[in-house]
Amino acid sequence: MDLYKSIRELYEQKKRLDVVIASLEELQKTGAEEPKRRGRKQMDAQARQEVSERMRRYWAARRKARQNPPSAGR
Repeated sequence: MDLYKSIRELYEQKKRLDVVIASLEELQKTGAEEPKRRGRKQMDAQARQEVSERMRRYWAARRKARQNPPSAGR
């Protein structure tokens, strides 16, 4: 086994690891952006309240229409 060759290979691996560590530390410092979320957007409390009121009126109108069906026009 060539001791000199083994030491040289270990130093090369150390250099590569130092580069990777430095790049990871840089990402950590810059606060790498998180990937954008996919799917539905989150609603705040006011938007939820507006939707709730709108759906309450919608279902009340549906119940009212069901109780008073339109007469058949003959």
